[in-house]
Amino acid sequence: MRSRQRMFAAVMRLLLKCLRLGRRRRFKLVRQVEQLWHYGRLCLRSLLYNSFTNSDMVLDSLFEPVYWLVDHVTRWFGVVFVALVIGLTSSIVAIVYICLLPLILQTYTPAWICWHLAYGHWNLLMIVFHYYMAITTSPGYPPQAKDDLTGVSICRKCISPKPARTHHCSICNRCVLKMDHHCPWLNNCVGHFNHRYFFSFCLFMTMGCIYCSISGWDMFRDAYAAIERMKLLEKERLQVAANQTYYQTPPPTFSFRQRAFHKSIVYLWVLCSSVALALGALTLWHAALITRGETSIERHINKKERQRLQKKGKVFRNPYSYGSWNNWKVFLGVDVPRHWLTRVLLPSPHLPHGTGLSWDLPPCVTEQRAPLLAI
Repeated sequence: MRSRQRMFAAVMRLLLKCLRLGRRRRFKLVRQVEQLWHYGRLCLRSLLYNSFTNSDMVLDSLFEPVYWLVDHVTRWFGVVFVALVIGLTSSIVAIVYICLLPLILQTYTPAWICWHLAYGHWNLLMIVFHYYMAITTSPGYPPQAKDDLTGVSICRKCISPKPARTHHCSICNRCVLKMDHHCPWLNNCVGHFNHRYFFSFCLFMTMGCIYCSISGWDMFRDAYAAIERMKLLEKERLQVAANQTYYQTPPPTFSFRQRAFHKSIVYLWVLCSSVALALGALTLWHAALITRGETSIERHINKKERQRLQKKGKVFRNPYSYGSWNNWKVFLGVDVPRHWLTRVLLPSPHLPHGTGLSWDLPPCVTEQRAPLLAI
């Protein structure tokens, strides 16, 4: 009897030990799972956490594939856009020389002939010069060595020094000094050293298109009326031919040369008018930015800064603006009065003020201003 009780007690003690051991192991397993969960969540937060995260950052991340596609398409199609600009411009020049110039020499007075020849060739020279310089001139890039610059930040995309007014171009994949935008029609960035060439090209191209549209308005109306008359006579000719035999079909009323002439005039006026409207709006937009001493990127930055300071009851002042008139003088590089002729009205490859790394007071600005910190 006692031996059975002892055996039963031994079995119960062994069973309790097994239960305790299983409970400890279960608790240990649960504890390990919890530790792995907390560790994984910590790793995920460390990878995704950013003190600058906001709604704009989230939207940029969501649209990153779209940006990547647009950047690569713009990069590879830049040469196509440049060829398109050259081809369209060359076609207009060819139509002017082949179709309009002989008509001008036959019908206009000597004074008007001199005016058209002088202004037309001057405008064409300015367009070709500034477009070539805008394409071939480097916009300017900051040095890669940080030792050459002091007090500059580091670009988080290309990990290189980023001076004031410098921004990263995702298409060129590098930082650009005083970057305005990447222009696909130039296949180049618009920055510190070619911003003037870009704006001058837009200005003179707009002036040339307006000149062609105004000068060719009467010829456009006549050509359009002639084309409509050709269509009507062609319709009547086909109706008459349907009721006659083959040898009685009347010949065409207009020759191929006449058709090509009238269609070329319509093509010239429609293209020049369309470019004048679109490029004219872009030119006015950039003229307003130049007047305020801003670039396209700085406009958005300054707008946010202006709103932020306005909430605090403060007034924002652009540190790179010297007044409307002085901003134009700085942008065009006009130091003395004769530069309006030699540097603005005539082709000039002069460099802009400053190096793009620091922004000291230009010599053409006489009004001294209190220095402000860059934004």
